[in-house]
Amino acid sequence: MNTDLLLHGAALTAMATATAAATTAGPEHKPAQRPNIVYIMTDDHTAQMMSAYDRRHISTPNLDRIAADGVRFTNSFVANSLSGPSRACMLTGKHSHTNGFLSNEFSTFDASQPTFPKYLQQAGYQTALIGKWHLHVLPTGFDHWEIVPGQGDYYQPDFINMQGDTVTHHGYLTNIISDKAIDWLETQRDPSRPFCLLIHHKAIHRNWMADTCDLDLYEDRVFDLPENFFDNYAGRRAAAEQEMSIASPHDMDVVYDLKMWRPDSHSRLTPNYLYMTGRMDSAQRARWDEFYQPIIDRFYADSLSGDSLAVWKYQRYMRDYAKTVASLDRNVGRVLDYLRDHGLDDNTLVVYTSDQGFYMGEHGWFDKRFIYEESLRTPLVMRLPKGFAAHGDIDSMVQNIDYAPTFLDLAGVEIPADMQGVSLLPLLRGEQPAEWRPYVYYHFHEYPAEHQVKRHYGIRTHRYKIVHFYNDIDTLELYDLEADPTEMHNIYGEPGTANITRRMLHLLRQAQEQYDDPIRFQYPSPLTDTTL
Repeated sequence: MNTDLLLHGAALTAMATATAAATTAGPEHKPAQRPNIVYIMTDDHTAQMMSAYDRRHISTPNLDRIAADGVRFTNSFVANSLSGPSRACMLTGKHSHTNGFLSNEFSTFDASQPTFPKYLQQAGYQTALIGKWHLHVLPTGFDHWEIVPGQGDYYQPDFINMQGDTVTHHGYLTNIISDKAIDWLETQRDPSRPFCLLIHHKAIHRNWMADTCDLDLYEDRVFDLPENFFDNYAGRRAAAEQEMSIASPHDMDVVYDLKMWRPDSHSRLTPNYLYMTGRMDSAQRARWDEFYQPIIDRFYADSLSGDSLAVWKYQRYMRDYAKTVASLDRNVGRVLDYLRDHGLDDNTLVVYTSDQGFYMGEHGWFDKRFIYEESLRTPLVMRLPKGFAAHGDIDSMVQNIDYAPTFLDLAGVEIPADMQGVSLLPLLRGEQPAEWRPYVYYHFHEYPAEHQVKRHYGIRTHRYKIVHFYNDIDTLELYDLEADPTEMHNIYGEPGTANITRRMLHLLRQAQEQYDDPIRFQYPSPLTDTTL
């Protein structure tokens, strides 16, 4: 039996002891010069499209600089693969059911609750937030903030400032967010105080509108289809019933998503596309039309259908996504250069991550939401302040609820006992704790909603994953990630899996009790071979 299933009470006790020990690092133990924190987060940037993780598709040299100079987490996961909920988990160090922000469509963030920026403020840090917020309330806990309304717009974006004004800025959003972040570092921060700057980009969110200077990139690239692009979802009912298929005209829209607009084209999301391109100035629109019009003409002349159309859509999706990453990577490089050129890099923790992963054609999909690997995982790289020993890959399982306690621990701030994440500082010091978390817990709540992914929860250990889809559906899935890394074969209920199922269900219930999730799996007790 795989050792990651042999969880005993001692493991949880040791984990709790390590967490409690971290909380004792109170303000009296602050170093003379407390480290700064620059936390860069993008939207829907998946590890497959970052060359520090995967070199098959594109190159991201500036993002890779962070990993090359610091650490790369190879088992980094989210607690709820959805933009707003993921941000709430990051800010609070708590799972969605605890922080109260369960979904984009049905939740509003309780801005009065404690967050790591508030704790840092109280400890004397300057805090700032630039870019995407997406929590349906105005930010709290920041000395300075400028946010885009909702999802934000790629061209001529609006920003809401602290005075309550909405101001339109000319240009491309990724550039503007970086301009504002660098300006805050240069002209607005107090150099005598440590700072925490959150740079939150809209990129690489749907509908993947690249900067006009990047439109020609990747046009000569033919991306390999994932092996399971034409997945038939056998034995996986919830996977079959989603609405995030690249092939589907309803799910991936050729006008909105792939920019194939002409005056007589009509689709579900055409008005959204016309709104977004309508924000362009005349020069931007002229360049846009110059690039896309020949592609549009060929597309309608070819009248593709069936598998040929699905493959064509995949190629256009991959190219647009890759171009949008290019601007993001370039702008991350600008921030890194500023920190280096102004002598800040030796005392600054630089974190790069995304709010979740994304499907790049795996299972025939785009978007996220599922507990399956491509959306459960998220890239996480860190450039460490001077004096930290870790370098290279860290394979311990970490989760976005760990960011808040890590930042507080780094600043010498006591970690609140109600935070459910764990400080990563021992890992960043190069230590290898004898007991680390044996699983990550996941819970997706948003259904019915966009893309119609069923509600589900589950756990992932180093080797196995078990998932329960519930609410209007009641199905279980079990995967051996060593034998089946693409999660094509649901082995739940198969002969010979009774023991592994029993242990995984035990761990699932244990995780739900550990994190006090009110929605819990109910199973017969005691479990026997005949009940599995």
